[in-house]
Amino acid sequence: MLDIRLLREQTDDVKAQLGRAGVEPAAVDAVLAYDEQRRTLLKEVEALKATRNAVSKEIGKMKDAAARDTKIAEMRGVGDRIAELDRQVAQVEEQQRMAILELRNLPHPSVPDGPDEDHNVVIAQEGQPRAFDFTPKPHWELGEQLGIIDFERGVKISGSRFYVLKGLGAKLQRAVIQWLLDLHGRQGYTEVYTPFVVKEETVWASGQLPKFRDNLYRDVEDDLWLVPTAEVPVTSLHRDEIIDAAQLPLHYCAYTPCFRREKMSAGRDVRGIKRGHQFDKVEMYKFVHPDTSYAELEKLRADAEECCRLLGIPFRTKALCTGDLGFAATKTYDVEMWAPGQSEWLEVSSCSNVEAFQARRANARFRPEPGARPEFVHTLNGSGLGMPRTIIAIMENYQQANGSIAVPEVLRPYMGGIDVIG
Repeated sequence: MLDIRLLREQTDDVKAQLGRAGVEPAAVDAVLAYDEQRRTLLKEVEALKATRNAVSKEIGKMKDAAARDTKIAEMRGVGDRIAELDRQVAQVEEQQRMAILELRNLPHPSVPDGPDEDHNVVIAQEGQPRAFDFTPKPHWELGEQLGIIDFERGVKISGSRFYVLKGLGAKLQRAVIQWLLDLHGRQGYTEVYTPFVVKEETVWASGQLPKFRDNLYRDVEDDLWLVPTAEVPVTSLHRDEIIDAAQLPLHYCAYTPCFRREKMSAGRDVRGIKRGHQFDKVEMYKFVHPDTSYAELEKLRADAEECCRLLGIPFRTKALCTGDLGFAATKTYDVEMWAPGQSEWLEVSSCSNVEAFQARRANARFRPEPGARPEFVHTLNGSGLGMPRTIIAIMENYQQANGSIAVPEVLRPYMGGIDVIG
């Protein structure tokens, strides 16, 4: 959530920055119109309350009963007007709150301009795609031939965009998750195991509501929401708290299944496990001092890249342009691994700095020094890494001519010493 003072005091600059991400100036004007209306109403309320207080003192000194009764009747009318104005203030405040919650975060000045993903900028690439002496197969063919992915039964159980991992396919995914959690521990992250269903205020705090309501799964009876990413519960770990500055930075990692209503174009990514309504992910998350948040973003990116490097899979990193930047993000790097069976780059991590955008929603603050006024922390999040695309990249890069799949060396201890899936 943006700071209302920023909108008031730097209106033109905010409009220009949001305009880079395709936000119309009218969206800012709507927030400020509610703000002006609210302040006008409050001014009238305060004037009426001051009048009522003054007249109440005057009434206490009046000896003429008739005159006193007249004044009391007048103040009853004033009281009714105050009550009506209080109701209007509450209504306008809610309208303003909803309008500002609909405003995305401001892109950082270093973010490249562009209307869509085609204008993202590749800033790094490491590793060369493997030269195969046979035609590499896509993961859906490998998975079915090896009996480690069952698409038919996944659809039978839950419908389209669901699948079943079997045998060494399930073991491979579990091995990747455990390896990532251990790696992040060595990188300085504290593992947390969070609930997979959360209260609505938890979803609001992370910025998923109201914008992504149609993409979320909800249990109406208990009013709980299935998490679309571990970012959602971890954001609220320090909701409504004041963190001691000496504790910063706080680095967390968490595994969760993720649930999203994928809104996919007809015919797009219909094969395989690339897009589904349920998937697993390990998330990295940081609560940091505002002065260090962009240095922390570079470290977050490096930690995600190290995952790819240790798996021995070619990867590249993109700086997202303004038109592809996420709602809450000020700056984002996407890390993509090469998938030779599909001849495409697959996003396996998205590392973002959201500055105080989530912290303001979650009221997560720190005190710079004893006695100082609390300030909002900055928060960052990054996949480390996301399934199933990491599984796809492993399968397609490590496939062998006979249809088997070699297990990356770093995963073999987590596979019980198994070095080939075949």
